[in-house]
Amino acid sequence: MSDLIKKTEQFATDLLNNQLDTNFLYHNFRHTQRVVESTKELLDFYDLKDKENNALVIAAWLHDTGYTKGFENHEEKSCDITREFLGGHNTNAELIKTVCALIMATKRHHLPQNQLEEIIRDADSSHLGQKSYLETTELLREELSKLGIKEYTTKQWRNANVEMFRTEHRFYTKYAQENWQPLKDKNLRKLIKDKKSEKEIAKKEELKAKYKSESPDRGIQTLFRVTLKNHITLSDIADTKANILLSVNAIIISLALSNLIPKLDNPSNDYLIYPTVIFIVFSIISMVLAVLATRPNVTSGEFTKEDVNEKKVNLLFFGNFHKMKLEDYEWAIQELVKDKDYIYSSLTKDLYFLGLVLNRKYKILRWTYTIFMIGMVVSVIAFAIAFKYYGPERLLESVAMLSAF
Repeated sequence: MSDLIKKTEQFATDLLNNQLDTNFLYHNFRHTQRVVESTKELLDFYDLKDKENNALVIAAWLHDTGYTKGFENHEEKSCDITREFLGGHNTNAELIKTVCALIMATKRHHLPQNQLEEIIRDADSSHLGQKSYLETTELLREELSKLGIKEYTTKQWRNANVEMFRTEHRFYTKYAQENWQPLKDKNLRKLIKDKKSEKEIAKKEELKAKYKSESPDRGIQTLFRVTLKNHITLSDIADTKANILLSVNAIIISLALSNLIPKLDNPSNDYLIYPTVIFIVFSIISMVLAVLATRPNVTSGEFTKEDVNEKKVNLLFFGNFHKMKLEDYEWAIQELVKDKDYIYSSLTKDLYFLGLVLNRKYKILRWTYTIFMIGMVVSVIAFAIAFKYYGPERLLESVAMLSAF
């Protein structure tokens, strides 16, 4: 009989590897091998007669050979192939009948009538109690799709599997209940957990979509964000320019005070007084204007509840709330975020007043640079005139005084 089992294995291997449609991703040679291994695992636990063991192993090898002739009624087709194969090897009719009965016992919804049928059914569904179940069941879903039998979404397939676990399938043998059922229960928990996770994700996506529809449009958010950033950058540039002018004029005045003004005590340097005064005056004016450009202007820092209710106060500018108590400001912010129009209004006011500040800064800076430039030119001209018309005269007077001595 062991010789017949070897021939059966060789026959099933050749048939399933060479004649089975490649779209059978689940019901293929690998599945048959798994069923045979599970059958032998069960037979090692039960003390059956040799002819029963042989019938079960042969049935396990041949139970899905009918798929080589199509999906429909594959159990009947497997029986036809079994009769032809076993009949060609002079197998007795009783064994052929037993093997075919076992193959038909693998049909879905069949209730086993004896222990042999319980064993073959448990072996055929042993993948439900294996760690690889989730990967295996995906192959079955893809197989059904490729064969054009039925299309399932991930959610539909998970629900179908949960339903099958709970209401349709059960292990019949004691061995399977003790050894495979715990893993089956674990796989069911994974399916339910994935189902819950999917619901949570869907709920989060729904809330996200709802929040997105209720929140300011993304384009409007970008508009305010970019514009505010540009205003702040321009303000930083203005402050930097003013600081440069302050530093340059401070250096000029320091040099004038330390080097030029002390020389004016000498009567021979009287002609330098007016150019020096022009030079210093223009520098001082430039410094004053630079200070005015960067000089902060802080408002009262207080508001009333009426101002908030009437949307008159801009809560985004510190100058409007720096004297308020924390609880009052928190209340005002809560009122602000409740009203989308108030948020838009506050951002708009923020942009507007930033624009006014920038306009003032750049106007003063323009005058500062203009006065500084004019001052440099006028001062140079004044020094040039003084040297040309009064410098030589003072030099001759000095020479004459030295000759008199």
